[in-house]
Amino acid sequence: MWSQVYDPLNNAVLSTLIAAIPVVVMLVALAFFHIKAHIAALLGLAAALAVAIFGFSMPASAAFSSALLGAANGLLPIGWIILNVIFLYQLTERKGYFKVMQDSITGITVDRRLQLLLVAFSYGAFFEGAGGFGTPVAVTGAMLIGLGFAPLAASGLSLIANTAPVAYGALGTPIIALAGVTGLDMLQLSGMVGRQLPFFSILVPFWLIWAFCGFRGMIAIWPAILIAGATFAIPQFLISNFHGPWLVDVGAAIISMICLTLFLKVWKPSEIWTSTAGRLGSDGAAGAAAANNGSTVHNYTRGEVMRAWMPWLILALLVFLWGVPDWKKMLDAISMPKFEWPALHKVVQKMPPVVSKPSAEAAVYTLTWLSATGTGILISAIISGLLIGYRVGEIFKVYWETLKLVRYSLITIAAMLALGFTTRYSGIDSTLGLAFAHTGVLYPFFGTLLGWLGVALTGSDTASNVLFGGLQRTSAEQIGLNPVLMASANSSGGVMGKMIDAQSIVVASTATKWYGHEGDILRYVFFHSIALACLVGILVTLQAYVYPFTQLVK
Repeated sequence: MWSQVYDPLNNAVLSTLIAAIPVVVMLVALAFFHIKAHIAALLGLAAALAVAIFGFSMPASAAFSSALLGAANGLLPIGWIILNVIFLYQLTERKGYFKVMQDSITGITVDRRLQLLLVAFSYGAFFEGAGGFGTPVAVTGAMLIGLGFAPLAASGLSLIANTAPVAYGALGTPIIALAGVTGLDMLQLSGMVGRQLPFFSILVPFWLIWAFCGFRGMIAIWPAILIAGATFAIPQFLISNFHGPWLVDVGAAIISMICLTLFLKVWKPSEIWTSTAGRLGSDGAAGAAAANNGSTVHNYTRGEVMRAWMPWLILALLVFLWGVPDWKKMLDAISMPKFEWPALHKVVQKMPPVVSKPSAEAAVYTLTWLSATGTGILISAIISGLLIGYRVGEIFKVYWETLKLVRYSLITIAAMLALGFTTRYSGIDSTLGLAFAHTGVLYPFFGTLLGWLGVALTGSDTASNVLFGGLQRTSAEQIGLNPVLMASANSSGGVMGKMIDAQSIVVASTATKWYGHEGDILRYVFFHSIALACLVGILVTLQAYVYPFTQLVK
């Protein structure tokens, strides 16, 4: 057994600097040298392996084994979701049904800002709550491209929108995992996060529209933004505090979608934005939009519109079903082989202060091929393909072409997860985490940013909670803070890291068919990510020390 060492150079500053090398290599390659994502990910992985073996003295066999385990987890479940969502999109797009669905949305509004609220925020939140793990960005990115958004806007804005719902994604999985690793009460954690994130559930829609069209464009539709955010935030607070983490996003998203759609039936903005470049002025398109009070009249029958939406409704139903714990357990009982990963299982030992006492790290790969969300998406795609007129042979042909289309994205996701698992099992990420934990009275702020860092590194609020949840509790107790507050802050701060984690960026670039531009997407969203994370940190600091915010902790 090999024990992790968190200060291998006997100098906290130098140890932290070498721990940051893998992430810096990957991000610099993406954002500044414009290296293709799969190559940048492989460079970051190589740096992680070198730092783990030569900097942290991790056995080479364990280091390479952890990378392989990460790659396996990258392909299933993350890559499996992306492949099958794009497959469904290809099926509907080739038959023309995606265009019909696009036109039906413009039947509600042609205003790009309002479409963003409907699709990226409200509809995306439903998919986050039902499936998580990249599903909402994949679906909404593809839909925004179909609506005519530019690739950068479709990618970046989908990532910004997919923040406030993340802590309760996949039917509350991050909160459930956080309770498991910290030993804290799950309902207390759910309620605490539910007294932090609703502020941002109202703020994020305003931020989303501001990022798209500036302050004046945002203010022009503030009533609709407030409706979308408030009708999500209020149910988010109520369900999380008085029911639990399971149905927070699903319930809040459905209420938000219904309320916003009904509101848009009676309210229209004075100026209609019909271009991703801004309002078109007085040309024909803008004039038609204004004449129709912000919506367009299409020539499709009700049956044609329902047929176009049918694949996405089937998708929503099956993704929700695949997220139900009892359904997952049943499928896992049928088909869930587990493997103790060679050269890694129980080989690595976590040490204090990351954990309260030395504990061997499990490394078990669960082949959840049947209960994985991507399988539900695949089944929905096959059913939809048959219903909209594809023959079996044609479905196989489209699937093969989709596989070729996303092959580099799958390589990238596998490499990204390999990097993340290498940093986890080597203790590199814990070294970075401990740097945040030594900030004393400022710990509520920096502890929140630790959650942000965890998601940025792992691509998952669940993984970040597993990684740093115990550290948050231990540090809070040592400083004299409420451990429920800081464990919850890890999850709430983490949601803002979701928009810059490598796998989400690859998902966005794949869904929008903007391959090779992952660095552009990263640069677009980075400021938004760190600014929103800092705002969460400020809120948590107020909750820790300043009345009346301290009342939210009780």
